[in-house]
Amino acid sequence: MFEAHAATLVGAASALAQLGEGGATPKRLLKEIQDHEHRADDIIREVLTAVRKTFLTPFDRGSITSLIGAMDDAIDEMLAAAHAIDLYELRKLSREMEDIVGLIFKGALITAEAVPLLRDVSGNAVKLHQLTNELVELEGEADDIHAAGLKRAFQKIAKTSPLDFAVAREVLKNLERVTDALEDVANQIDGIVIDHA
Repeated sequence: MFEAHAATLVGAASALAQLGEGGATPKRLLKEIQDHEHRADDIIREVLTAVRKTFLTPFDRGSITSLIGAMDDAIDEMLAAAHAIDLYELRKLSREMEDIVGLIFKGALITAEAVPLLRDVSGNAVKLHQLTNELVELEGEADDIHAAGLKRAFQKIAKTSPLDFAVAREVLKNLERVTDALEDVANQIDGIVIDHA
């Protein structure tokens, strides 16, 4: 179920990247992201039901619910970012927005690589730690890009178009929150490794 949820993250991140490219119809891509998010919601309900019904879980019940919750927060933040892009009718993202979207996609792929390794936490502890480290580094990189994007937007458009600056600030903030959520996923995985490796 974790692996299925991770696949929804990758699918939504891929659609988010296409939304920023402006090639496909925004409505279709937004619907695609919503579909992935709805599938993720179904999976989290399955996980919570399974946790209640299972006597022996592979690792602590609290860790299971915290990890699936963090993964779900990540896809919810992707949907929020996609809604912001659609709401403000951005057809072309700034360079910094595109860079953060690229980091989001990379983070989703790293998450999808890490999750199957939880089947053998102690045997995969080193690799899991390496992957979670990569997610944490991505979040730091996104913070830097977010700050640079805000600065550039302020310098280029704030004085001539305060509305465009407000839009840029809002979309950058929404995108950066996705990487924050992916860092939370990394922290949850690290917690499992610490407890079980």
